[in-house]
Amino acid sequence: MNTRTHLLSSTSKTPADPLKADFRNFLWLIWQHLNLPEPTPVQYDIAQFLQHGPRRLVIEAFRGVGKSWITSAFVCWLLYCNPQLKILVVSASKARADQFSVFTLRLIREVEVLRFLEPKEGQRESAVAFDVGPARPDHSPSVKSVGITGQLTGSRADYIVADDIEVANNSSTQVQRDKLAETVKEFDAVLKPGGRVIYLGTPQSEQSLYNELPERGYVARIWPARYPTADKREKYGAKLAPFIATALDEKPSVAGLPTDPKRFTHEDLQEREASYGRSGFALQFQLDTSLSDADKYPLKLSDLIVFSCDPYRGPTDLVWASGPAQAIDSLPAVGLAGDRYHQPAWTSNRFEEWEGSVMFIDPSGRGKDETAYAVVKTLHGRMFLTAAGGFRGGYDAKTLESLLLVARRQNVNLILTEPNYGGGMFAELLKGVSKSVYPVRIEDAEWSKAQKEARIIDTMEPVLNQHRLVVAPEVIEQDYRSTEDYRPEDQQPYRLFYQLTRLTADRGSLGHDDRLDALAGAVAYWSKVMARDTEKAALDQRERLLDAEIERFMQGALGRKADPEHWSSGLMQRRFGGR
Repeated sequence: MNTRTHLLSSTSKTPADPLKADFRNFLWLIWQHLNLPEPTPVQYDIAQFLQHGPRRLVIEAFRGVGKSWITSAFVCWLLYCNPQLKILVVSASKARADQFSVFTLRLIREVEVLRFLEPKEGQRESAVAFDVGPARPDHSPSVKSVGITGQLTGSRADYIVADDIEVANNSSTQVQRDKLAETVKEFDAVLKPGGRVIYLGTPQSEQSLYNELPERGYVARIWPARYPTADKREKYGAKLAPFIATALDEKPSVAGLPTDPKRFTHEDLQEREASYGRSGFALQFQLDTSLSDADKYPLKLSDLIVFSCDPYRGPTDLVWASGPAQAIDSLPAVGLAGDRYHQPAWTSNRFEEWEGSVMFIDPSGRGKDETAYAVVKTLHGRMFLTAAGGFRGGYDAKTLESLLLVARRQNVNLILTEPNYGGGMFAELLKGVSKSVYPVRIEDAEWSKAQKEARIIDTMEPVLNQHRLVVAPEVIEQDYRSTEDYRPEDQQPYRLFYQLTRLTADRGSLGHDDRLDALAGAVAYWSKVMARDTEKAALDQRERLLDAEIERFMQGALGRKADPEHWSSGLMQRRFGGR
């Protein structure tokens, strides 16, 4: 029994028109008209989700599956079932939206069962908007197309089809993503009571609008071109289409094979992967943003070492590792999917006083930015972040006093301030308050004038890649809690470790970067210690301590000073097997 016969028979209990009863029957008819092969199982599955899915849904399917064509047929089916419906088609550009509505109108004119929907004389009939024949007079056309930046207000619709509204040109920076996220909120003003919103698209990164929509009550379904392997399947979670998840459960060996071999064979997908590249293929065909994000976001939580330190002393040596045994699941992680904190694999039991402790402050005006700070200490070539945060008070007395109290608790011996604010005015204000709160040296920092994003990445990436930044777990917990009183949409963007893992080289990639900028300023100050090898520094210190002990022994036992050069030479011979 072929698929079409099965679909027709499944509706035989209902005396209604089988084309109206099941959209898959209608889709088969449209594909016949277009001289296309019968819809594939994946296409039928998408069709069923369109018909029976929730009022708010997101369809993410591999490039070339025909999701826009399927949805055009769905719009025709909706009007076939109820000509009084109003449908708004929104795309990233006006031209793309018009293509959708033009194709829909062409189907109405060419498919015999739809010809009764052709616009009549006096009705609207254009690529921008058209009415269907039986539609009653209304301010809103039956189908209207508009670009996402076009005029949405004033429209009314029972169905909104958002077809690829997110593209690289309108989502590469945080400002653009925020603007897009705000624009689509207008859909709720356009949508009639009981209406539906349908998103079709491919996410461009982990911060894609499509990945945020489930938090707004949307149900997302993903149809990748290949059955995902076990480790990749976890990344899709509940969004993986049940059609694909069930097939994997019943036969795990299909992992890595095409989900829709009638569209793309295994060999075809291999050729496309070679042509697109691994990251491009993962994004366009697997709907997997992890590879794209790994390249786009250079700063990662997994490169940090998490270890608790007191304000006065730190360990002389640590060893970074990222195995399961070192993973920390008790701390709130706001990084990208799969990015985790790790404790050191080994820590020296010798602690020493810090070689230095600096606080960097990035002042703000009275806008939405914070006055952010970071306290970074150094020991044996490593940097230790022991305090970080932000205040919304700008440069008022309370904020200045709070900053100095943090500096006092952290035993800071130098405060650096961002020099671009008020021509050094902030530093002078802070000096005035410090006399009564915490007398400490305060200076304007020497800070690069390069593009901020590039400057931060150039400062932070080498330090993280070499695992030379140690973060106290208390800093991570406090950073997370510090924004819990903010508006829900502001909580993540103001957090230091969210900023760190979402920074890209694109100008304006972050809506807020104050805490990260403060951390980068402190790290930049200590960058001169990066030339020191951490292992050599710890070894040299142990040599100095041993030489001092031998010196004391020789003075007590022999009544004379030892020859340090003689003893060091002998120690080196014994350590490395010399004769």
